[in-house]
This record gives sequence, C-alpha cells and structure tokens, in this order.
Amino acid sequence: MNNFTFNIPTDIRFGKGQIECLSQELEKYGKRVLLVYGGGSIKKNGIYDQVMEQLKDFDVWELSGITPNPRVSKVREGSLLCKKHKVDVILAVGGGSTIDATKHIAAAACYEGDPWELVLDKTKVLKALPFAVVLTICATGSEMNCGAVITNEETNEKLELNTPLLYPRLSICDPTYLYTLPKSQTAAGTVDILSHVMEQYFQPNDEAYITDVMSEAVMKTVVTYGPIAMEDSDNYEARSNLMWASTIALNHLLTVGKGGAWSVHPIEHVVSGLYDITHGFGLAILTPAWMEHILNEDTKKRFARFARTVFGVVNEDDMIAAKAGIVAIREFFKELGMPETLSEVGIDDSKLMWMSKEAVRTSGISTRAYVKLDEENVYEILKKSM
Repeated sequence: MNNFTFNIPTDIRFGKGQIECLSQELEKYGKRVLLVYGGGSIKKNGIYDQVMEQLKDFDVWELSGITPNPRVSKVREGSLLCKKHKVDVILAVGGGSTIDATKHIAAAACYEGDPWELVLDKTKVLKALPFAVVLTICATGSEMNCGAVITNEETNEKLELNTPLLYPRLSICDPTYLYTLPKSQTAAGTVDILSHVMEQYFQPNDEAYITDVMSEAVMKTVVTYGPIAMEDSDNYEARSNLMWASTIALNHLLTVGKGGAWSVHPIEHVVSGLYDITHGFGLAILTPAWMEHILNEDTKKRFARFARTVFGVVNEDDMIAAKAGIVAIREFFKELGMPETLSEVGIDDSKLMWMSKEAVRTSGISTRAYVKLDEENVYEILKKSM
C-alpha cells in the first residue's frame, strides 16, 4: 500500500429529519448567510420552506440559478454578494453542482483577484468562508470532500479546484430529499457514483486489498440499488444506501493506499466543458469504450475481478470474464436509460482531436493513470464512443 493521510473534518448528519439541527449548527459561524441553490426545484418539493424555517432568525441573501456543470460567472456573482454583505457562512442546498459552486465562492470571497485564478493555481487559496450543505441529489460526493469542478464558459475549460480549506463544515444528508428526483437524475447520479469508485479501483497500485474490497462493496451497492431507486422513488432503503454510497465513493476512503490519476473523468470533463452535456451521460458513454481500449494481457486480471465481484460473472478464463464484465456494464447503463454514444447527445466528430489534446493537457492521464493514455489513445476512445 502507498502512504496516505486520512482526515475528513466534515460533520455528517444522515437520516430523516436531520434538517432540525441546521439553525443551531450554522449559528456557530454567524448570522449572515448566503443561500445557494439551483433552478428552483427545492421550492416545488418543499425543501426550500424547511430550510427557510431554520433560517428565520438569520439574515439571508440568495444566489439561485446554479446550473449543472457550474460556471465561474456564478462564482463571481456569489463572491461579490459575500463581500458586499459581509456574509459569515454559506449554505448550499442542492447536489454536486451547487456544492462545487459554493466551495469556489467560499474561497473567492476571501480572495481579491478573479475567482478563476484560484482554479489555475490552488496555492492562492489561503482562506475560505465556512459553508454547510443540505444534500438533495446524490452523485458527486462533494458533500464530504474538498474538491470542486468548475466550468469557464469563456474558454470551455472544466477544471478542478481542490484544497483542504474547502471541506464542508456540516452536511445534512436526508434520503427522503431524493424522493422527488426525476428518473434521469437518479440514473445519471448512479453512473457518477459507480464511475468515482471505478476511477479509484483501477489504479497502478493493486496491493491495497482492504481498500479494493470496500470499493467492490460500494460498487455492488450501487448496481443493486440504482435501478430500485429509479423504479420506486420513495424506497427509503434504496435511497439511503445509494446516498451513503455516493458519499463514501468520493470522501477519500476508497483511495487510501492506492493513488494515481483518473482516466475517464478527465476525458468527460473536456467533453462536457465544451458541449455542456450531463456529466453522468458522458461517463456512461465513455467508460465502456475506455475499458475496451485498455483491456489486454496486463489488465485482464483486474477487469476479471471487477466482473466477477460486481456483476457476478462466472468464468474461470480472465479474458473472457473481463469481456463479459464490459458487456455487463454496458447493459447496466442501458437499463438505467443512459445514452450509448456521443452522437446521441448531439456531439459530432469535429472536435475529437482538440478534446484529446485537452484531456492530456489538463490531467495526469498520460503519466499517472492505470494505463497511460496519450492524445492518440484518447482520440481512439472518443472515436469509439461516437
């Protein structure tokens, strides 16, 4: 196992009715709150009213309209609000996009330059406002980590800001808040959770046995409960298991003793940064193509273990089992209603080489990934995904 540091300062409050602690916990940081949320679904499903009841004794300013693939322009707007009103604490009510935008706002509010500079050089993040989360979508795991993915709509760059200063102080995770999610969001979130675990499971170091076993358990949980949550939206068992799987998937627990660059996410970030497609859709399209591209005599054992453990493939031949696993994950994504090709989501082949170069330029995929990929390799994966 590789050396590692494991320290997660986020206070998780999981389960029904945990919103009741919000006012008491926020009060620790002050009375001036910036409330950040997305397109307004929280007003339709009643979560907004519950939050505002908790904030009735606070001074509250609102920043709505956070979109999927959150944009740096909204971060600029939020940071200005924080500075103007001397905000003490930020509250993100939503999923990964809202939380990621909030993280960037928290850092930008304590910085005098342009917020995008913090993405390009995280050493400039010297301070951040405290912030809390009320989670309404499980997918990114952003409620218990210190990373934020932000899109610069002017340059079409989609990059990550990551620093220990950006852990949420508090995250309220109530599975009942997921009941009203559209099937497509549940499905896309399920893909994202599974992909997060796979990115950490398929790494250069395969000696962290305990981490791999935990990863397999989380992946099996996702494969089991994702379809159930889609078909029975009020199923608390499915929603709670899926929500906790989402949090565990990206709170660093499943990367301890491992280490290395991710493979599919860097490619998808370039695709969705340029075309603004749903992140989970892009992952569902690209993951099987990546698996097929790197499957060889050196990788077949790991892929076979994945296939047997997660999808129950029964075959003693590693290569046959590995190929069956790729078929199984394709079928799983199809069961969730995910698109299978980039052309299905309106993407043509005109920018494939540009995206290939960007994926290599903006990540460690060519030097530290499970199987190192250069521009030509990424191009072939994208081409196979058309």
